[in-house]
Amino acid sequence: MEEKENLVEVDLERKEKFGIILPIVLISYFLILLNNSLIFTSTVKISAELQMNNLMVAWISNAYALTFGGFLAFSAKLGDIIERKKSLLTGLVIFSLASLLVGMSQSATMIISMRALQGIGASLLAPATLALLMDNYQGEQLTRAIAYYGATAGIGSSLGMIIGGLIASYMSWRAGFYLDLIVGIILIVMSILGITNQKATHGAKIDWWGTITSVIGFSGLVYSLNGSSYRLVAFIVSIVTLK
Repeated sequence: MEEKENLVEVDLERKEKFGIILPIVLISYFLILLNNSLIFTSTVKISAELQMNNLMVAWISNAYALTFGGFLAFSAKLGDIIERKKSLLTGLVIFSLASLLVGMSQSATMIISMRALQGIGASLLAPATLALLMDNYQGEQLTRAIAYYGATAGIGSSLGMIIGGLIASYMSWRAGFYLDLIVGIILIVMSILGITNQKATHGAKIDWWGTITSVIGFSGLVYSLNGSSYRLVAFIVSIVTLK
Protein backbone atom coordinates (compact mmCIF):
# COMPACT_ATOMS: atom_id res chain seq x y z
CA MET A 1 0.00 0.00 0.00
CA GLU A 2 2.81 2.39 0.91
CA GLU A 3 4.52 1.77 -2.45
CA LYS A 4 1.27 2.56 -4.30
CA GLU A 5 0.81 5.75 -2.30
CA ASN A 6 4.36 6.81 -3.07
CA LEU A 7 3.80 6.15 -6.77
CA VAL A 8 0.64 8.26 -6.69
CA GLU A 9 2.50 11.10 -4.96
CA VAL A 10 5.32 10.98 -7.52
CA ASP A 11 2.77 10.98 -10.35
CA LEU A 12 0.98 13.99 -8.86
CA GLU A 13 4.28 15.85 -8.52
CA ARG A 14 5.05 15.20 -12.18
CA LYS A 15 1.62 16.45 -13.21
CA GLU A 16 2.13 19.66 -11.20
CA LYS A 17 5.39 20.47 -12.94
CA PHE A 18 5.02 22.95 -15.77
CA GLY A 19 8.16 21.87 -17.62
CA ILE A 20 9.76 24.11 -20.21
CA ILE A 21 6.59 25.15 -22.07
CA LEU A 22 5.51 27.78 -19.53
CA PRO A 23 8.93 29.51 -19.38
CA ILE A 24 8.98 29.64 -23.20
CA VAL A 25 5.50 31.18 -23.27
CA LEU A 26 6.19 33.73 -20.54
CA ILE A 27 9.57 34.81 -21.90
CA SER A 28 8.07 35.14 -25.40
CA TYR A 29 5.33 37.36 -24.01
CA PHE A 30 7.89 39.40 -22.06
CA LEU A 31 9.92 39.81 -25.26
CA ILE A 32 6.96 41.52 -26.94
CA LEU A 33 6.36 43.75 -23.92
CA LEU A 34 10.05 44.66 -23.69
CA ASN A 35 10.14 45.57 -27.36
CA ASN A 36 7.23 48.00 -27.00
CA SER A 37 8.81 49.52 -23.88
CA LEU A 38 12.07 50.07 -25.75
CA ILE A 39 10.25 52.04 -28.43
CA PHE A 40 8.43 54.16 -25.86
CA THR A 41 11.56 55.03 -23.87
CA SER A 42 13.85 55.53 -26.88
CA THR A 43 11.62 57.73 -29.05
CA VAL A 44 13.54 60.96 -28.37
CA LYS A 45 16.93 59.41 -29.14
CA ILE A 46 15.66 57.63 -32.25
CA SER A 47 14.05 60.78 -33.68
CA ALA A 48 17.18 62.83 -33.01
CA GLU A 49 19.65 60.33 -34.46
CA LEU A 50 17.59 59.44 -37.54
CA GLN A 51 16.29 63.00 -38.02
CA MET A 52 12.62 62.03 -37.89
CA ASN A 53 9.72 64.45 -37.50
CA ASN A 54 6.70 63.79 -35.26
CA LEU A 55 4.71 62.05 -38.01
CA MET A 56 7.57 59.67 -38.81
CA VAL A 57 8.06 58.91 -35.12
CA ALA A 58 4.37 58.05 -34.76
CA TRP A 59 4.71 55.54 -37.59
CA ILE A 60 7.35 53.63 -35.66
CA SER A 61 4.50 52.44 -33.44
CA ASN A 62 1.74 52.57 -36.05
CA ALA A 63 3.57 50.30 -38.50
CA TYR A 64 3.90 47.64 -35.79
CA ALA A 65 0.26 47.97 -34.73
CA LEU A 66 -1.00 47.75 -38.32
CA THR A 67 0.79 44.50 -39.16
CA PHE A 68 0.20 42.94 -35.74
CA GLY A 69 -3.54 43.63 -35.81
CA GLY A 70 -3.90 42.91 -39.51
CA PHE A 71 -2.19 39.51 -39.49
CA LEU A 72 -3.31 38.27 -36.06
CA ALA A 73 -6.32 36.24 -37.25
CA PHE A 74 -4.34 34.80 -40.18
CA SER A 75 -1.43 33.87 -37.90
CA ALA A 76 -3.74 32.12 -35.43
CA LYS A 77 -5.23 30.01 -38.23
CA LEU A 78 -1.79 29.29 -39.64
CA GLY A 79 -0.71 27.97 -36.24
CA ASP A 80 -3.57 25.46 -36.36
CA ILE A 81 -2.49 24.24 -39.79
CA ILE A 82 1.30 24.03 -39.55
CA GLU A 83 1.39 23.22 -35.77
CA ARG A 84 2.22 25.48 -32.82
CA LYS A 85 5.94 24.81 -32.71
CA LYS A 86 6.54 25.79 -36.33
CA SER A 87 4.35 28.87 -35.93
CA LEU A 88 6.19 29.91 -32.77
CA LEU A 89 9.62 29.36 -34.32
CA THR A 90 8.65 31.26 -37.46
CA GLY A 91 7.45 34.16 -35.32
CA LEU A 92 10.63 34.12 -33.23
CA VAL A 93 12.88 34.08 -36.31
CA ILE A 94 11.00 36.97 -37.95
CA PHE A 95 10.84 38.97 -34.72
CA SER A 96 14.53 38.41 -33.89
CA LEU A 97 15.70 39.26 -37.41
CA ALA A 98 13.54 42.39 -37.42
CA SER A 99 14.96 43.39 -34.01
CA LEU A 100 18.48 43.15 -35.41
CA LEU A 101 17.53 45.28 -38.41
CA VAL A 102 15.73 47.84 -36.24
CA GLY A 103 18.93 48.17 -34.23
CA MET A 104 20.93 48.60 -37.44
CA SER A 105 18.51 51.13 -38.98
CA GLN A 106 20.08 54.18 -40.59
CA SER A 107 16.92 55.87 -41.87
CA ALA A 108 13.29 56.49 -41.03
CA THR A 109 12.16 54.22 -43.86
CA MET A 110 14.22 51.31 -42.63
CA ILE A 111 13.17 51.49 -38.98
CA ILE A 112 9.48 51.87 -39.86
CA SER A 113 9.67 48.93 -42.31
CA MET A 114 11.42 46.72 -39.77
CA ARG A 115 8.90 47.65 -37.10
CA ALA A 116 6.19 46.45 -39.50
CA LEU A 117 8.13 43.19 -39.86
CA GLN A 118 8.31 42.91 -36.08
CA GLY A 119 4.53 43.22 -35.99
CA ILE A 120 4.19 40.23 -38.30
CA GLY A 121 6.51 38.21 -36.05
CA ALA A 122 4.55 39.22 -32.96
CA SER A 123 1.27 38.26 -34.66
CA LEU A 124 2.63 34.71 -34.94
CA LEU A 125 4.02 34.66 -31.40
CA ALA A 126 0.92 35.85 -29.55
CA PRO A 127 -1.60 33.15 -30.62
CA ALA A 128 1.04 30.42 -30.65
CA THR A 129 1.98 31.01 -27.01
CA LEU A 130 -1.62 30.96 -25.81
CA ALA A 131 -2.32 27.84 -27.87
CA LEU A 132 0.69 26.12 -26.30
CA LEU A 133 -0.78 26.78 -22.85
CA MET A 134 -4.13 25.30 -23.88
CA ASP A 135 -2.51 22.27 -25.52
CA ASN A 136 -0.12 21.37 -22.70
CA TYR A 137 -1.96 22.14 -19.47
CA GLN A 138 -5.34 21.19 -18.07
CA GLY A 139 -7.51 21.88 -15.06
CA GLU A 140 -5.93 23.70 -12.14
CA GLN A 141 -2.55 23.67 -13.84
CA LEU A 142 -3.98 25.54 -16.84
CA THR A 143 -5.63 28.06 -14.51
CA ARG A 144 -2.31 28.71 -12.78
CA ALA A 145 -0.49 28.97 -16.11
CA ILE A 146 -2.96 31.57 -17.38
CA ALA A 147 -2.61 33.46 -14.08
CA TYR A 148 1.16 33.57 -14.57
CA TYR A 149 0.59 34.74 -18.15
CA GLY A 150 -1.63 37.56 -16.92
CA ALA A 151 0.84 38.52 -14.19
CA THR A 152 3.57 38.74 -16.81
CA ALA A 153 1.57 41.49 -18.53
CA GLY A 154 1.78 43.75 -15.48
CA ILE A 155 5.24 42.82 -14.25
CA GLY A 156 6.66 42.65 -17.78
CA SER A 157 5.37 46.09 -18.70
CA SER A 158 6.85 47.68 -15.57
CA LEU A 159 10.13 45.81 -15.84
CA GLY A 160 10.31 46.57 -19.56
CA MET A 161 9.95 50.29 -18.87
CA ILE A 162 12.75 50.14 -16.30
CA ILE A 163 15.07 48.24 -18.64
CA GLY A 164 14.16 50.51 -21.54
CA GLY A 165 14.74 53.60 -19.41
CA LEU A 166 18.15 52.40 -18.27
CA ILE A 167 19.21 51.57 -21.82
CA ALA A 168 17.93 54.91 -23.14
CA SER A 169 19.73 56.79 -20.36
CA TYR A 170 23.09 55.06 -20.28
CA MET A 171 23.49 53.27 -23.63
CA SER A 172 22.59 53.56 -27.29
CA TRP A 173 18.92 52.94 -28.09
CA ARG A 174 20.15 50.26 -30.50
CA ALA A 175 21.40 48.11 -27.61
CA GLY A 176 17.83 47.36 -26.53
CA PHE A 177 16.95 45.80 -29.87
CA TYR A 178 20.15 43.76 -29.85
CA LEU A 179 18.96 42.53 -26.44
CA ASP A 180 15.70 41.51 -28.14
CA LEU A 181 17.77 39.54 -30.63
CA ILE A 182 19.68 37.71 -27.89
CA VAL A 183 16.49 36.80 -26.02
CA GLY A 184 14.93 35.68 -29.31
CA ILE A 185 17.85 33.36 -30.08
CA ILE A 186 17.64 31.85 -26.60
CA LEU A 187 13.92 31.23 -27.08
CA ILE A 188 14.52 29.62 -30.48
CA VAL A 189 16.97 27.15 -28.91
CA MET A 190 14.60 26.46 -26.00
CA SER A 191 11.70 25.87 -28.39
CA ILE A 192 13.64 23.54 -30.68
CA LEU A 193 14.83 21.44 -27.75
CA GLY A 194 11.82 21.67 -25.44
CA ILE A 195 8.63 21.64 -27.52
CA THR A 196 7.62 18.22 -28.84
CA ASN A 197 4.53 16.39 -30.05
CA GLN A 198 2.71 19.45 -31.36
CA LYS A 199 0.17 18.22 -33.89
CA ALA A 200 -1.40 20.22 -36.68
CA THR A 201 -5.13 20.27 -37.42
CA HIS A 202 -5.53 17.86 -40.32
CA GLY A 203 -7.82 18.97 -43.11
CA ALA A 204 -7.78 22.62 -42.03
CA LYS A 205 -7.35 25.10 -44.86
CA ILE A 206 -6.73 28.81 -45.04
CA ASP A 207 -9.61 30.89 -46.33
CA TRP A 208 -7.52 33.18 -48.53
CA TRP A 209 -10.33 35.60 -49.37
CA GLY A 210 -11.27 35.81 -45.72
CA THR A 211 -7.61 36.30 -44.84
CA ILE A 212 -7.16 39.17 -47.29
CA THR A 213 -10.31 40.97 -46.13
CA SER A 214 -9.33 40.32 -42.51
CA VAL A 215 -5.88 41.85 -43.01
CA ILE A 216 -7.39 44.87 -44.78
CA GLY A 217 -10.16 45.19 -42.18
CA PHE A 218 -8.02 44.98 -39.07
CA SER A 219 -5.31 47.18 -40.61
CA GLY A 220 -7.96 49.76 -41.49
CA LEU A 221 -9.39 49.58 -37.97
CA VAL A 222 -5.98 50.09 -36.37
CA TYR A 223 -5.20 52.93 -38.77
CA SER A 224 -8.53 54.61 -38.04
CA LEU A 225 -7.45 54.79 -34.40
CA ASN A 226 -3.78 55.67 -34.84
CA GLY A 227 -3.49 57.21 -38.30
CA SER A 228 -2.89 60.86 -39.11
CA SER A 229 -5.23 61.34 -42.09
CA TYR A 230 -8.20 59.65 -43.85
CA ARG A 231 -9.14 57.98 -40.58
CA LEU A 232 -12.86 57.97 -41.38
CA VAL A 233 -12.19 56.36 -44.76
CA ALA A 234 -10.06 53.69 -43.08
CA PHE A 235 -12.83 53.03 -40.55
CA ILE A 236 -15.44 52.62 -43.29
CA VAL A 237 -13.14 50.25 -45.22
CA SER A 238 -12.59 48.20 -42.07
CA ILE A 239 -16.34 47.91 -41.42
CA VAL A 240 -17.04 46.82 -45.02
CA THR A 241 -14.25 44.22 -45.20
CA LEU A 242 -14.90 42.75 -41.75
CA LYS A 243 -18.61 42.10 -42.46
